[in-house]
Amino acid sequence: MDDVFIARVMSAGVTTVSPETSVEEAAQKMLSEDIGSVVVVDDEDELLGILTTTDFVRIVAERQPKDNSTVSEFMTRDVETAGAQDLVVDVAARLVEERIHHMPVVDEDDHVIGMVTTTDLTSYVSTLDEHDAE
Repeated sequence: MDDVFIARVMSAGVTTVSPETSVEEAAQKMLSEDIGSVVVVDDEDELLGILTTTDFVRIVAERQPKDNSTVSEFMTRDVETAGAQDLVVDVAARLVEERIHHMPVVDEDDHVIGMVTTTDLTSYVSTLDEHDAE
């Protein structure tokens, strides 16, 4: 397999929320858009964290009141990220190593430009035979 950059595989449409967004509102966004995560950004769109479906399991298990809880209380702050020029094979290895399913793709200023998920990678791998034929 040739070297393939993650920019070719990532999803460009990333749903973002502010740290003050309520957990309930974030959950509604994820349900309505049928996505597994929202990226938390500041007013300048700089990455602050990520909230995933796995985080919602923790929220429910801890029985936090959803009506007054904010995203900042539950988001992962130390977010694993990729760059657009990172190789797919390297990003896939990091997803496996870190046991995560979502990785924001950021530019050199830490602004989110995309998202790569295990679903994106599975979809890409399923087309490898097509790419090899080209």
